[in-house]
Amino acid sequence: MTAATAEILTAGVLALAVLLACTRLLHGHLRRDRTQHAPRWKLPLLLMAQPLLAALLFFGLFPPARPIAAGVMTVYTAGANPAAADAGTLRIALPEAPANTDAEPAPDIATALRRHPGVRSLRIVGSGLDVRDLDAAGGLPLRFHPASRPIGIAGVQAPTTVAPGNAFRVRGRVAGIEAGTLELLDPAARVIARTPASADGSFALQGVARSVGAFSFQLRLRDARGQVRDSLPLPLQVIAPAAPRLLVLAGAPDPELKYLRRWALDAGVGLHTQVSVGAGLVLGDAPLALDDASLRRFDAVLLDTRSLQALGDAELRALTRAVRDGLGLLLRLDAPLSPAMRSRLRGWGYVVDAGARNTSVQLANTSQRTAGETALPGLGRTVAAVQAGDALPLLRDVQAQPLAWWRPLGRGRVGLVALTDSYRLPLAGHAAVHARLWSDLLAGIVRSTTAATPAPPAGPIWAGQRALLCGVDEAAAVIAPDGSRTALAIDPSSGVRRCAAFWPRIPGWHRLQARSTQTAFAVLPAGAGLAWQAQRRFDATMALAAQSPTVQATRSATTQRGATWPWLAGWLMLAVLAWWLERRRASPQAR
Repeated sequence: MTAATAEILTAGVLALAVLLACTRLLHGHLRRDRTQHAPRWKLPLLLMAQPLLAALLFFGLFPPARPIAAGVMTVYTAGANPAAADAGTLRIALPEAPANTDAEPAPDIATALRRHPGVRSLRIVGSGLDVRDLDAAGGLPLRFHPASRPIGIAGVQAPTTVAPGNAFRVRGRVAGIEAGTLELLDPAARVIARTPASADGSFALQGVARSVGAFSFQLRLRDARGQVRDSLPLPLQVIAPAAPRLLVLAGAPDPELKYLRRWALDAGVGLHTQVSVGAGLVLGDAPLALDDASLRRFDAVLLDTRSLQALGDAELRALTRAVRDGLGLLLRLDAPLSPAMRSRLRGWGYVVDAGARNTSVQLANTSQRTAGETALPGLGRTVAAVQAGDALPLLRDVQAQPLAWWRPLGRGRVGLVALTDSYRLPLAGHAAVHARLWSDLLAGIVRSTTAATPAPPAGPIWAGQRALLCGVDEAAAVIAPDGSRTALAIDPSSGVRRCAAFWPRIPGWHRLQARSTQTAFAVLPAGAGLAWQAQRRFDATMALAAQSPTVQATRSATTQRGATWPWLAGWLMLAVLAWWLERRRASPQAR
């Protein structure tokens, strides 16, 4: 039912009530006792009171609209210039605004709009609106007058979880500083990576997670004079996943296999090695039959060209079935391929022409090497022409040429790697690069498994600011570092995302409790990453201003209903007076 329909129905009901009341008064007047004397003015007065009572009640329920002046509210946010306000505008200062602003303090925009219902547009001054104010400001015409752009680390992209022994990359952007240098510090405050910011302010650093636990790395920005201009904590949780099980089949012992075994043992990979030395002799672990039952025990198989050549037809069929069932397969192209081997690769979706020549290559991303390391040595690769319509590069050199490929086969993956002597990396003092190389190759083809630990909430999260945790259940709660527990209430409007708002009080590692699992996530100190916070507010407010309606579109909405209490108070006083007048006894008539 619309408002207009409700007004019409109410008016009809009140008109009927007036008619019935007047009829009752007239009927009572005609049947009154003639011995009682009543003033002549009593009946006309009561009859006039009935429509007046109905009118007062109607306007008490539906007060008439009154014109209001469409106003502009200037909202001071963090970093605002107090002089940046239009003459005659209402001035509001949010909690993060500078203290010297001559403006009315308000805890948020929603409260300010309730205090001043005549506001029809907003003028935002400063670094922008916080998350708590974006919903309240949406739908209103909005102009944004930003303060000076932030100076420091204006954006960071970094993982929150990583497996031990794996590399993690930190990317971001610097604003307001030319010729800046970025440093990545480990939890012991040692510089593990350093790189200059590019001309557009972007940067990329790389570190290695050594052991399991919750750690706080540090990202530091220095200017051209070496002065520290900004610093930001980078929380990182190192979680040991279920160790992958790797079966290594080699046709002969070689240095590559030796350092692959060392890497696998250091990375915690469950390794089973079989090295053929000829005449039916096999070195390494106990020989396994390559059948369906034994292959189900492993997550990936690493072959070289000799071991692929030595597979029987039954073993090849079992290996192919295992890959289609989810097993990962990686073949080292370390020798020329015979026609029979090329035929086998065609069965896995590859057309490969690998000759006997080798060439030297340089691995990519050498500029992101760890501080203090020398340049990476050149490595050998087999000159191979690989053709597969759905194959994707798994590793590239500095010229962006593929060194390794993978393609899906059923539920599993088949990969090829053309490097022949990656063992030169640890010999030259680059064991960490060698470990990252083979960790990435294995991660690209290994059997997919469901993670035992749920993903942490998306960051960043700062103390004292509203955060959103999604994918929670009714029993979810957050446990703070001091042991306090906060139950989460799911917002019904979030639908299947099942999101709940959370306001952390203190920084540090928090735990999201969801029935039988706990997920750790970090809350940054309120004073950390001020440039990043300002940039996030700037971006959100600019997006809101771009989507806001124009001022002209809302100028017609210059009326609103008045107060109801004067009309209802008048109705109550008149009703009491009419009741008293009607119940007043008439005096006896003189004879």
